[in-house]
Amino acid sequence: MAGNTFGSLFKLTTFGESHGRAIGGVIDGCPAGLELDLEMIQHEMNRRKPGQSAIVTQRKEPDTVEFYSGIFEGKTTGVPIGFAIHNTNQKSRDYSHIKDSYRPSHADYVYDQKYGHRDYRGGGRSSARETACRVVAGAIAKQLLSNININAFVSSVGEISLDTPYHELDFSLTESNPVRCPDPAKAAEMEERIRQIRKEGDTIGGTVMCVIQNVPIGLGEPVFDKLHAELGKAMLSINAVKGFEYGSGFEGAKMKGSQHNDIFNADGTTKTNLSGGIQGGISNGMDIYFNVAFKPVATIMQSQDTINKDGEIVEMTGKGRHDPCVVPRAVPIVEAMAALVLADYYLMNKTIKI
Repeated sequence: MAGNTFGSLFKLTTFGESHGRAIGGVIDGCPAGLELDLEMIQHEMNRRKPGQSAIVTQRKEPDTVEFYSGIFEGKTTGVPIGFAIHNTNQKSRDYSHIKDSYRPSHADYVYDQKYGHRDYRGGGRSSARETACRVVAGAIAKQLLSNININAFVSSVGEISLDTPYHELDFSLTESNPVRCPDPAKAAEMEERIRQIRKEGDTIGGTVMCVIQNVPIGLGEPVFDKLHAELGKAMLSINAVKGFEYGSGFEGAKMKGSQHNDIFNADGTTKTNLSGGIQGGISNGMDIYFNVAFKPVATIMQSQDTINKDGEIVEMTGKGRHDPCVVPRAVPIVEAMAALVLADYYLMNKTIKI
């Protein structure tokens, strides 16, 4: 299986399956001498882990990360950082009903067609459990980028949307509720909607917004390695993501150039920021902001028609422990992937400057 490595200089390679003994990864390219806050890394893991509230999957995993190499006396040594997160609460029997059948909108069918043999327990390698490894690497990348602030939050659940401009939000409130929305009133509406959907045996989608501040000018490479292109790739690599837009996004297509142009101030900043902090694929020093759209979780606790290995139409009902809405737990994953992209370009910039 190809495609298990992300990054050019700051690289993450992940391994493992949802119901295997462990998941884990190797981080290569992290500079030596970086003093790591291991408690901060575990804190980031706790934000993503299952079972943290009543509106997420009730699988109980401590998601404790164990480091095996690349760290000595609290500092990185410059060699590959190896780590693992052991799975402790698998219930593989919950998936016996899909051994010979394919869940609608899951990767089951395409995995079977591509590889001829699949791990049906929790989706195996296609499970979003793999994203825990990204959060570990992202937490280290954040510490490398100590002066850059990366804040993601839930901006919508279904039709309930946060309409307050991000610069008027208090990001410190994001972790004050299980939805991870910095507007308490909207968060309460979203939480109630998720609870209602769960009672119906259904799921619902939503969006996560990410705001990156204090980004230096010059991150990103022209042509094929534009900063926004790599951010798009990073976000679209996350399970259940269906869309990515930065800056004015699709709304910009409705505007005239006279409306959309960001006029310069004398100091090089701009009066508006419809560019989303990126011009020509390179950061311009303004805030980078983007939206990531997540589909409803595919496993629902309702009967649906599907097919089995013999091509027969069969009926299937979801079983096991699943998120009715994935966006609250996706917030730290979005931040982690953004940090990985910026860390890569940060190191790239250091190699080209004399």
